Amino acid sequence: MPKISKKGMLMPESPIRKLVPYADAAKSRGIKVHHLNIGQPDIATPQVAMNAIHNFNEKVVAYSHSAGILSYRKKLVGYYKSVDIEVTPDEMIVCAGASEAILFALQSCMDEGDEIIIPEPFYANYNGFAINAGVKVVPIKSEIENGFALPPIADFEKAITSKTKAILLCNPNNPTGYLYSKEELSLVKDIVLKHDLYLISDEVYREFTYDGYQHFSVMNLSGLDQNVILIDSVSKRYSACGFRIGVMISKNKEVMATAMKFAQARLSPPTFGQIASEAAIDTPDVYFKEVLAEYKSRRDVVVARINKMDGAFCPNPKGAFYVVAKLPIDDADKFCRWLLEDYNYNGETVMLAPATGFYATKGLGKNEVRISYVLNVNDLNSAMDVLEHAIKDYPGKK
Repeated sequence: MPKISKKGMLMPESPIRKLVPYADAAKSRGIKVHHLNIGQPDIATPQVAMNAIHNFNEKVVAYSHSAGILSYRKKLVGYYKSVDIEVTPDEMIVCAGASEAILFALQSCMDEGDEIIIPEPFYANYNGFAINAGVKVVPIKSEIENGFALPPIADFEKAITSKTKAILLCNPNNPTGYLYSKEELSLVKDIVLKHDLYLISDEVYREFTYDGYQHFSVMNLSGLDQNVILIDSVSKRYSACGFRIGVMISKNKEVMATAMKFAQARLSPPTFGQIASEAAIDTPDVYFKEVLAEYKSRRDVVVARINKMDGAFCPNPKGAFYVVAKLPIDDADKFCRWLLEDYNYNGETVMLAPATGFYATKGLGKNEVRISYVLNVNDLNSAMDVLEHAIKDYPGKK
C-alpha cells in the first residue's frame, strides 16, 4: 500500500473542527449544542453584497485576472484609504481567503527549513500553512495573566537564528482577542529592521475593536515598506466566510511579483466572491456600528460570566470576537469531548475549542479553551449556564 506524505502526516487536525463528529452525535440524541468553537458569525451578510450576486447577468462565469478583478482592487484602494492605509491596485493580490494569502506570503518569502516566529497561542491554521510551505514555526509564549500582551522583545531576540526569515502577528488576535498597540508594534519594527526580517500581519479583525481603542496597522510603521506583508479578508468584516475572498498586500515589488507566479498557478480567485466583496465595500457605516455594539455586548456577557465561575479566569479582550479562558479542569481536550459525549444541562451542551490546538509548544493550554462569542446574548447566557454547571460536574475538575 502506498505511503502517505510526510507533510500529510505532520498536518495537524483542526482543534476547531475535530470535535464535529461528537457534536453531530449529541444532536442526534436530541441535545441542543451551543457552538462557541468556530468563528462563524451569525450576523447577516450585508444585503448590498447579496444583491450583487442576485443581479449577476453575465453569460459566462469567466476567470478573472490572477491578481483579482481590477475594478475590485481599485475599489479596495478607497476602502484602505478610509482606514488610513495607502496602497495601489498593483500592491495587492486578491486570494481565496486570507488562508491562500498567507500561503502565498510564506511560499514567496521563505525556503524549506526556514523559521517564522509567532507569539502563541495563535490561529491554529498557521501551523498547517507552515507545514504546507515547509516552514518551521518558532513559538514565543504570551501570558493569560496580562491578557496575552506582546511577549518581551528579549524573547524574540533569543528565538532568532540564521534560519529566521519572518515574524507573524495577528492583530486583533485570534484566538485571544488581544489588540497590539502602536507602541508594541514599534518594538517589533525595531527587531524586524535589525535582523532584516519580513513582518507578516494578519489584520482581518481590524473593524472589531472595543472600549474606544483603535486598530493600528503595520502598514503605517515608517521605514518598513520592504518588510511588511499585510493579510486581510472579507470573511469576518462582512460576515461572509463563504465568499472565500482575502488579499495579500505589500509595497515590496519583488515579493508581489513572486506571489503573482503562485497566483497565476492557481489561475484566479473566486468570481462570485469577488463580485460580492466589491459590492460589500458600499456597506453603510450603520451596519458596522450595530455589529460592533452587538459584539461588545456579547463579549461583556462571556467575560463577566466566566470570571464569576469558581476557579475560572478570562481576560477582557479589546478586539476580535474570541476569548481564551482558563478553567479549573485537568485537560481541555478531554473536557471539550466530555461536554459533547457525556454531558448536558437541561438538554443542552456547549461546543468549545481546546486551547491546546492554538499552542505549538506541547503541554501548554491544557486548562484553557477558546470561546467564539458568535451567538446572540440570550444563547450566550444559556451556554454560560451550561458551562458553569459543567465545570461543577466535571470528573476532572481541579
